[in-house]
Amino acid sequence: MVEASTRLRRIPWRSLAGKSPRSVAGQVFVLQVALVVLLVASAVIALVLQSQRDTRAEAERRSLAVAQTFAHSPGVLDALRTPSPSKVLQPLTEAGRTAAGIDFIVVMDTKGIRYTHPLPDRIGHRFVGTIGPPLAGKTYIESVHGPLGQEVQATVPVRNEGGRVVALVSAGMKVKNVTSLVKRQIPIILIGGAAALGVATGVTALVGRRLRRQTRSLAPDEMRRMYEHHEAVLHSVREGVLIVDDDGRLLLVNDEARRLLDLPPDAEGKLVTQLPGLEADMVELLTSGREASDEVHLAGARLLAVNQRPTDRDGGPKGTVVTLRDSTELQALSGRAETARERLELLYDAGLGIGTTLDVTRTADELARVVVPRFADFVSVDLADGVLRGEEPATTATGMRRVAVRGIQEDSPLYEEGRLIDFLPSTPQARGYDTGHLELVTDLSAEQGWHAQDPKRAAAIVDYGIHSLIAAPIQARGVVLGMVNFWRSKERGSFDEEELSLAEELVARAAVSIDNARRYAREHALAVTLQRSLLPRALPEQNALEVGYRYLPAQSGVSGDWFDVIPLPGGRVALVVGDVVGHGLHAAATMGRLRTAVHNFSTLDVPPDELLSHLDDLAGRIDQDEPCTDAAAAVVGATCLYAIYDPVTRRCAMARAGHLAPALVAPDGSVTFPDLPPGPPLGLGGMPFRTAEFELAEGTQIVLYTDGLIEDRRRDLDVGMDLLRQALAGHPDRPPEQSCQAVLDALLPSRPKDDVALLIARTHALPPDRVADWDVPPDPAAVAGIRLAAAGKLEEWGLTELGFSMELVLSELVTNAIRHGCEPIHVRLIHDRTLICEVSDGTSTSPHLRYAATTEEGGRGLFLVSQMTERWGTRYSPQGKVIWAELSLPGAGSPC
Repeated sequence: MVEASTRLRRIPWRSLAGKSPRSVAGQVFVLQVALVVLLVASAVIALVLQSQRDTRAEAERRSLAVAQTFAHSPGVLDALRTPSPSKVLQPLTEAGRTAAGIDFIVVMDTKGIRYTHPLPDRIGHRFVGTIGPPLAGKTYIESVHGPLGQEVQATVPVRNEGGRVVALVSAGMKVKNVTSLVKRQIPIILIGGAAALGVATGVTALVGRRLRRQTRSLAPDEMRRMYEHHEAVLHSVREGVLIVDDDGRLLLVNDEARRLLDLPPDAEGKLVTQLPGLEADMVELLTSGREASDEVHLAGARLLAVNQRPTDRDGGPKGTVVTLRDSTELQALSGRAETARERLELLYDAGLGIGTTLDVTRTADELARVVVPRFADFVSVDLADGVLRGEEPATTATGMRRVAVRGIQEDSPLYEEGRLIDFLPSTPQARGYDTGHLELVTDLSAEQGWHAQDPKRAAAIVDYGIHSLIAAPIQARGVVLGMVNFWRSKERGSFDEEELSLAEELVARAAVSIDNARRYAREHALAVTLQRSLLPRALPEQNALEVGYRYLPAQSGVSGDWFDVIPLPGGRVALVVGDVVGHGLHAAATMGRLRTAVHNFSTLDVPPDELLSHLDDLAGRIDQDEPCTDAAAAVVGATCLYAIYDPVTRRCAMARAGHLAPALVAPDGSVTFPDLPPGPPLGLGGMPFRTAEFELAEGTQIVLYTDGLIEDRRRDLDVGMDLLRQALAGHPDRPPEQSCQAVLDALLPSRPKDDVALLIARTHALPPDRVADWDVPPDPAAVAGIRLAAAGKLEEWGLTELGFSMELVLSELVTNAIRHGCEPIHVRLIHDRTLICEVSDGTSTSPHLRYAATTEEGGRGLFLVSQMTERWGTRYSPQGKVIWAELSLPGAGSPC
């Protein structure tokens, strides 16, 4: 009852009072209030009539009336459902008992246990009286001796909304208080009726409020107009609407859906499977009950976007509601948008895929790869022949070289790759080349100027199915470099005017890359030419070594790698290989300066470590004197390995400056890397260089190389060294030239990133019978014996023609050694490509050539030596010095 009163206080009575009674909610509210008032009035009238009976009957009636009234009170059921019914009902029963003028009102459960009683200690005890008939739904009046004495009581059932008895109410009076009971009950009944009227009014207001919310406070005529408007909108909207029940029966269809699906007028009420003209996929969707969002289905010549949702999401009946939109025009717009998207994607891919390298031919092939088959069925790229060599193109479309051909099939009758083509002025290619504008040919079969170029091939192309052409000039910096021909076959329609802009954009992107590649090729060729001009064009002739070599410039730019073979006095040969740090023309020029310096220092005939020391000083001065302040152009060092091989002793002396150790291939095919003392790179200074000497068996191969051969980002240095060992091992008899090629094939990729210099030399030993030597005592009289011994050896070698010259040279050199030198004095003759005479002594004093005056007796000896020999000179050793002279053999030219 308390909760009910609380709800009543929350009801917006002002809104109820102001509500128009013409609405559905207002009419229901008025009807319910009138019914409650009628019921209360009827109860009061019935009690008044009962008061006219006798006293006992009046008491029974009054008790019965009170019990019935209380049992039927709207708040009783709510109170009984609370956890503690006594707390709610006890005050009400006591108030009702006092107001009604009766002695007790007892509310009990169906087992007779009291919820209320005038005596509180009796609550919870069993009711004194008969409860069987009330439990059966009957009213029972009796007289019992209860807690208050002799009582007259009426017991009535309390029913719930379903009509089931859930409690009992007993009201009664003591017999002595029966008199004047009616008078005391009338006010109570009136108050109870008013309370019931208030509760009923509140409940009615709540029901009316919900009904008003559901009907949106609409009056019947308004609801009728709304339904009419709904029908009008449903059938006039440009979107088809269908409602299909769970059995696949069409419940509702509007006019647009009927038009889009071409449904008959009597379609409503029929099964979807029975409707004529529906496509199978549409029938499957409408009967499946699944959700669908903008699915495209065919309905005759229309493309419909279909959405389908279930109708039972909020507890409604099972089924689906379907909406249809005609997307035929939208599909056409979508197709144009898709075409634009594909073109943008093609341009994007062209930007990424064209021009990945600075190679003209590869760039043309990349263009063909990107375009076929997304834009054209066949593509051919023709470049002016001079462009391939890095030159400027010709002014006419003659001398065009086909550098790329690609298509959806390999057997097309187009000109093959590599062919040189002279386009006639009447062809679209020639016209585009001359004007710099694109030429569109939508029907090749009718293009007479194109047919004139090669009638038989033109006919074969047309018969093959190629029917349309766009000839686009490759233009960069205002110069046309070549032509790109886009061809389409019967698999597609002809090119149109809209596609010219796409073709122009594609070719423009390729043109920049091709021009960059052409200019790079030209600059690279110039740089390589410069670098090659600084390298030896041919190796000098000598008998000590059989030499093979390779030099490969880097694809990314020239560098400072170099090698050299330098003949030395005494039949010896110097081998040198080096690498200037950095790339570009500056590195190549520095390499040329260092190579020249090595040649100059080698004339001093100094040991390898001493030569590297001189070279280190020179490299440091080059770096300091360089006027360029650009750090990228400055020389920060160079590496070098210098070796001297003597075929007489088979000794090889080596020293290195930051360079990799050489490989030695023994006559048995084994490969070793000698433990050569390390030294700092040239130009850094501060550390000495050291020479190591090895005795080599005849036929040993000395392999010198630069780091570009074995170093690679994809592998470690040890892996490269092992690959070099494998490429050299097991082939002791292979010529050095073949060994060079085998090493390059095994270690290098097709496009090396760095310069590579490789030098392989197979050693030869001078036969012992080609060498003669004598120790000379420090006595001038010994000179005659040496001349006589030398003459005998020359006669043995068949060189008697050189006897006079050799005797003169020996006399002078030995005499100088005896007079100005010290022991030990030694003479050695070597029969090689020249006749070599060497006189050594224990001093380091070097003789000097001078011109003697006419009155002087001495000073003419060395002058005579220089006149009689091809070359002469001095070299120093740890034991002293060696003065040598070379005489040309009879019938031989001057030594190189």
